[in-house]
Amino acid sequence: MGMSDHRAEAREFLSSRRARITPAQAGLPAYGGNRRVKGLRREEVAMLAGVSVDYYIRMERGNLAGASDDVLDALARALRLDEAEREHLFALARSAGPGRRRRAAPPTTVRPTVQHVLDAIADAPAWVRNGRHDILALNRLGRALYAPVLADPRRPANTTRFIYLDPAARDFFVDWERVADDAAAMLRLEAGRAPHDQALIELVGELSTRSEIFRQRWASHDVQFHRSGRKRLRHPVVGQLDLDFESMELPSEPGLVLNVYTAPPDSPTADGLKMLASWAAGEAEDQARAPGKA
Repeated sequence: MGMSDHRAEAREFLSSRRARITPAQAGLPAYGGNRRVKGLRREEVAMLAGVSVDYYIRMERGNLAGASDDVLDALARALRLDEAEREHLFALARSAGPGRRRRAAPPTTVRPTVQHVLDAIADAPAWVRNGRHDILALNRLGRALYAPVLADPRRPANTTRFIYLDPAARDFFVDWERVADDAAAMLRLEAGRAPHDQALIELVGELSTRSEIFRQRWASHDVQFHRSGRKRLRHPVVGQLDLDFESMELPSEPGLVLNVYTAPPDSPTADGLKMLASWAAGEAEDQARAPGKA
């Protein structure tokens, strides 16, 4: 996928952001009615960012090495980048710089104390993932909630692989189209942060080879944070659950994110979570009674 080709990534990201902004949105007059350029011209972006046209052209050709924070900030304002897009731009510039240290690969396991924290969350599904969307650890309710995702024996289970490659995902995620958009945009953001992560490169290659829908979304160069919101799931045992989620980075474990799902008290989804807990407890008892178990 050429994720290690920083120049191509920077070129395509900047040109795609420029193409989506009209002169009117940027507060510029649009002279003439036959503009051949979709969005802003390079000259217009350079003027808005306060840099020379030649300098902006070099940046859009992928040469971000040496760009100062002030220049990157000005470019982010000119292109009307949101917070995630701005972070992506800075990550691309950092990776283009000489002698930059490679970011450590995302962890693939969690410390026992992190699992203890998950297990202490008794009334809400909770799980920990890395930047590649590998599921590394879950509590009991999390395992019950994500049973369709975990049905694939491949480990670690990966939510984006499930979304794009498992037909069951369209039933599990009520808002599958939005979820698919979010997953690709989050993965693109991680690719900017960790362009040398070989496992991430392989994951993107697998998804691109096997899913035309993923290829289309990946080519959009959209990036996005996924910190909180609403997720609607259709669980095969307890039915639809309209869950609120919070995603929290773990300061002691760089690269890992804790996801917790909750529901308003006395809501149908809160009742559904209680049913899910009962089902999970029954499953645990059945496993304990299985031959060979204590």
